[in-house]
Amino acid sequence: MTAFGKLIRTTAFRLTLAYLFLFALFAASLLGYFAWNTRRLITEQITSTVNAETGEISEIFARRGLRDLVSTIENRALRPGANLYLVTAPTGQAIAGNVGSLAPGVMATTGWSETAYRRLDEQDTADHRALVRVSELSSGFRLLIGRDLEERRRLFGIVAKAAQWSILIVVVLGLGGGIFVARRVLRRIDAMTGTTRRIMAGDLSGRLPVGRSGDELDRLAENLNAMLERIEALMMGLKEVSDNIAHDLKTPLTRLRNRAEEALAKSGSETEYRTALERTIEESDGLIRTFNALLMIARAESGQARGNMDDFDAADVANGIHELYEPLAEDDGMTLRVKTVPAPLHGNRELISQALANLVENAIKYGKPIPAAQPLSADAVAGSDSREILIEARRDGDQVLLSVTDRGPGIPQADRRHAVERFVRLEASRTQPGSGLGLSLASAVATLHGGELRLGDAHPGLTATLAIPAHMGVSERLAVQMPDVPQKVA
Repeated sequence: MTAFGKLIRTTAFRLTLAYLFLFALFAASLLGYFAWNTRRLITEQITSTVNAETGEISEIFARRGLRDLVSTIENRALRPGANLYLVTAPTGQAIAGNVGSLAPGVMATTGWSETAYRRLDEQDTADHRALVRVSELSSGFRLLIGRDLEERRRLFGIVAKAAQWSILIVVVLGLGGGIFVARRVLRRIDAMTGTTRRIMAGDLSGRLPVGRSGDELDRLAENLNAMLERIEALMMGLKEVSDNIAHDLKTPLTRLRNRAEEALAKSGSETEYRTALERTIEESDGLIRTFNALLMIARAESGQARGNMDDFDAADVANGIHELYEPLAEDDGMTLRVKTVPAPLHGNRELISQALANLVENAIKYGKPIPAAQPLSADAVAGSDSREILIEARRDGDQVLLSVTDRGPGIPQADRRHAVERFVRLEASRTQPGSGLGLSLASAVATLHGGELRLGDAHPGLTATLAIPAHMGVSERLAVQMPDVPQKVA
């Protein structure tokens, strides 16, 4: 397709033609209305003047007779101007006036008419047009008074020519402006098209150009760029998740195979086989938990869980988690305590319970007291039980806070941003069992509900808090955008 063909097929050019047609029609209608009113006004002025003069001359004839009538007509016919006068006898013969000839039948009918005429004092033979009134006087005499219409024709011609030039200028400027706008829009669309083709070819780093005008195309480009950034992040995340799964699950799968092979090669008794099978089942359960955690994170990040949201009390969730994990904490030498106040919340109870459970599990695993070799200040430990884990549920303004506080080593400020990434395990936790998905799931659940996961100092220890809006409308919930959760190989 040629450049001109692409140009005239653009929406901008077609819209320009449509608006151009409307503007030209409007201009023509306006000028036509002006010309019609001008013609009507001139006609009204002529008829008013002729009527007044007809009445005056008819009165002269009635009072003074034919001689004074003829004298008056002759005097007025000699005046410069476009007025026409003619008096005829009952036989139709002209007696006085400045009209040389008229169209046939004009003097035979009284009243107004528009006729061709020729003046007595004109040398050319061209006919002119005039608006005349014929009146019948007494004794069969007839009086014609009229006015030439050249002035009306000339004025109408001026208006018509102005209309022609106006429409021509509108068309030229409209076409020029349409071509300019269409070419400008076409250049930007071509640039966008080129970028999209590169993206479709696999280059996800391409971005649409954004100008400085801030118009609708710029806003569209900005939104599309944001969408492309989101898509690129998701694709990179998918790739990294695949790499992470291959990396982090390869080791337990290898252990499974080696243990099964070892059991076949070395085990001879039923007890040894049972032990090997139990260890295999335990390893398989760990893999299943990892896959379940990944599926739950994917479910939260994709927003699929928004349809299961309901109203409930966050305090009930906290109390339930406390009751469930208190024996586990005691077996590990920890004390699990709960502190709640009524905190109504709208959300997915299952996911919020799972996120809070993950925080409690992390606190039990990694919230052990700091060894004596790392002494703390008296202010840091005063009034605190170093083996206590506190679960809290409370309302803070328009948010509900679900927090878990331990007295362990905590997470350094510089590592907190990476701690919520999938499969990330900090140096202090590498010797502990786990998959590195607990905080990642908690963060995804908080974001699904329009909130966030906050990691803060407990002096000593760590406070992990799920901050979730208490009441979020349907439109707000649908508008929540899941942030990119970067993936990283441990």
